[in-house]
Amino acid sequence: MAAEIESLIKDLTSQINAFKPQVEAVDVGEVLEVGDGIARVSGLTHVQLNELVEFSNGVLGVAFNLEEDRVGVIILGEYAEIEEGQLVRRTQRIASVPVGDALLGRVVDPLGRPLDGKGPIVTSKFRNIERIAPGVIERSNVNRPVQTGIKPIDAMIPIGRGQRELIIGDRQTGKSAICVDTIINQKGQDLVCVYVAIGQKRSAIARLVATLEKFGALEYSIIVIASASDPASLQYIAPYAGCAIGEEVMETGVTIGGQLVKDALVVYDDLSKHAWAYRQVSLLMRRPPAREAYPGDVFYLHSRLLERAAQLSQERGGGSLTALPIIETLLGDVSAYIPTNVISITDGQIYLETDLFNAGIRPAMNVGISVSRVGGDAQTKAMKQVAGRLKGDMAQYRDLAAFAAFGSDLDATTRRQLERGQRLTEILKQPQYAPVSLANQVVTIFAATNGYADNVPVARMKDWEAALNKFISTQYAGVLQAIQTEKRISDETLSTLKQACEEFKKSWS
Repeated sequence: MAAEIESLIKDLTSQINAFKPQVEAVDVGEVLEVGDGIARVSGLTHVQLNELVEFSNGVLGVAFNLEEDRVGVIILGEYAEIEEGQLVRRTQRIASVPVGDALLGRVVDPLGRPLDGKGPIVTSKFRNIERIAPGVIERSNVNRPVQTGIKPIDAMIPIGRGQRELIIGDRQTGKSAICVDTIINQKGQDLVCVYVAIGQKRSAIARLVATLEKFGALEYSIIVIASASDPASLQYIAPYAGCAIGEEVMETGVTIGGQLVKDALVVYDDLSKHAWAYRQVSLLMRRPPAREAYPGDVFYLHSRLLERAAQLSQERGGGSLTALPIIETLLGDVSAYIPTNVISITDGQIYLETDLFNAGIRPAMNVGISVSRVGGDAQTKAMKQVAGRLKGDMAQYRDLAAFAAFGSDLDATTRRQLERGQRLTEILKQPQYAPVSLANQVVTIFAATNGYADNVPVARMKDWEAALNKFISTQYAGVLQAIQTEKRISDETLSTLKQACEEFKKSWS
């Protein structure tokens, strides 16, 4: 027994003598003051801008203001239990988000923490939420379409892969509906969709997730949430986190159904609330306010985010990131501070009007001031062939309709233009969650713009359109097939299409 004890003592002594203590310097700070979601911290001498710091109760924060003798930290979570005198330590990790295949079909917060109860997100890949946008040489021309499935957009204001198209309008005019329909229409279109919800009600977000699940769109979507009940700090970093997730798709790609996809679409819903959140944290940090109490760099806030959308050159892999930012206006005022800023950053805008929405024209798009600065470059040849006249006709119709409201005596040409405009307006109406395939859009617009619907009563245009699509898909399925695969109308397809429209016109009553 004594021998065993002696050997144990000898063993322990040798282990103690072999132990070499390692000295590790940890950069810590102390909370000087805290409140309203921000903290001022002394110490943290070597902390970097946008670095994550951890409070002693485990809550994370981001180094937002680097001052001479203190650091301003925005707290990413519950700040009630953080008190003066508590220690704060550096994590030596710039604010980042997990990326990669593991995020597909998931609902996460801006730090990549799951919110959908489907277990942890298993990935070893992280990306900084803030990055420099690709340079001019790394980009190439935007020339591939994002098919939204929404007739007036695909026909008149086409969106290209790598474009930034602003969706702007008052509240309750169908801005989010356009984005949700676009996401639903990407089924089988090799495009990963990232939806960033900023400052929205949780009930609305839950409805959105349920809708995407119902239409089978969640499997290629990622939803990033900073709801109205989350701190302003999380709402501020949310779009950058969503953008980083999209950039991973653009640069590296993700696998969907065994196929590598390198095109992503990011919806920022909406950047007005993002600007409010930024204004809140900036004012709390005592950054000097400028116009409308926004800090002076509010333009840079959105430009550095939206410039990250790009169509990369073939040398860089040829991936793309398309951005659909949403801005909410007040009483249709597009000349307010934030709307004009974002209009000047983006490559065009889709302007939705309350009056049109209330008149039953949905999507309530004002064709006159909506524009895509990429234009026909991003349109399929088939759509370009049939929709060339459409935008001009519609803008002309709006002017004539306003003019005709004052006089009853109209010449035959004007009356004919007005009547065709009314029919085209009916054709371009579309219910929610019902995106239309490219071939069906092309056939409908071709028939309407070439006078095959001129005798149809305006009230029956919807019935006419449904009957036409049914007739073509049963009697002339080859036409739809040709348009869908070739993405253009060949001479042979054109003659068959004309024949089909003539035949349908005789048979429809």
